[in-house]
Amino acid sequence: MSAPPLHDDEDDNDDVFLDESDIIHEVPLDNEDLPDADDDSELEEEEDGNFVHKFTAHTGELYSVACSPTDAALVATGGSDDRGFLWKIGQGDWAFELQGHEESVSSLAFSYDGHRLASGSLDGTIKVWDVSGNLEGKKLDGPGEGIEWLRWHPRGHILLAGSEDFTAWMWNTDNAALLNTFIGHGASVTCGDFTPDGRKKICTGSDDATLRIWNPKSGESIHVVQGHPYHTAGLTCLTINSTSTLALSGSKDGSVHLVNITTGRVVDNNALASHSDSIECVGFAPSDSWAAVGGMDKKLIIWDIEHLLPRGICEHEDGVTCLAWLSASFVATGCVDGKVRLWDSRSGDCVETLKGHSDAIQSLSVSANGDYLVSASLDGTACAFEVGIFR
Repeated sequence: MSAPPLHDDEDDNDDVFLDESDIIHEVPLDNEDLPDADDDSELEEEEDGNFVHKFTAHTGELYSVACSPTDAALVATGGSDDRGFLWKIGQGDWAFELQGHEESVSSLAFSYDGHRLASGSLDGTIKVWDVSGNLEGKKLDGPGEGIEWLRWHPRGHILLAGSEDFTAWMWNTDNAALLNTFIGHGASVTCGDFTPDGRKKICTGSDDATLRIWNPKSGESIHVVQGHPYHTAGLTCLTINSTSTLALSGSKDGSVHLVNITTGRVVDNNALASHSDSIECVGFAPSDSWAAVGGMDKKLIIWDIEHLLPRGICEHEDGVTCLAWLSASFVATGCVDGKVRLWDSRSGDCVETLKGHSDAIQSLSVSANGDYLVSASLDGTACAFEVGIFR
């Protein structure tokens, strides 16, 4: 099956910043040919947790986890031991080490078709791994300082990264060619993404308290969102709704704001001001009508985006560090207390608490089929939990 087109037939070609040559056609993903490596996975549930699989090959804190969008069992993890791993849920005899980084592996991301995995490190290096073939890792040249985050184009093998060197970078990973560098922020670029339509715009947030909206083809900064009524401290997280019209951002100052991507205007008028500490995670529900916001004030708030009203406040025992929507009705949170909690977004009730970690959860990812939620923790382990009933 070929990759979906970048534009509708009636669209003007000028609206698309990627050429057809930038898109790779899908081929069957056969992981049976992947090489083996030592792995200290635990497959059976332990007395102190309700996970179905625990991965323990790392020797330091974990910072990132990513599930393949096409293989429901394939997971990548990275952490402070300067190592990344590919491993499979329920297959304790297989793991592949992502070698070549000299500092912490801070970010991981699979391409839309599951064929490639990007790993970014605080040493400023990015490597792209051929998951559908021989797992060769190619290094991308560019950033001079640590990698904050990685995002793939929603329909192609184009990779976007934010760096501590105040810039964002974009490559065509087919030939490792640098396509553009986005220059203008005055501090580390802490969050960002392509718009989900795959066209026209990129959004990035920075520790300089600004959001920039870019033309990805020219590298021009179309809008700079800053000052009143926007954030007064660095941005920590950013998400874009599925229609590519709104960006939701959170900040160290505890504020949350909605920005119209087309106009660059803040549209919430401080209606989302309900947190008292740093915002750590934001996420639109699949329907886009709701959004979840988590912070270090121990709250997850579910918002009605259309009416800018809170639907419910989910109280935690400690700070909320990450979240993942499981379906239109259920959202998962990772917490400083090492627990993962599942919430009914309609009632605000905690429907299940998932245990298996002894330190803060840093990252959450949902498997391709929705059956598993995988968590990465500062305790050096990753746990996979069964969550299929909440799809």
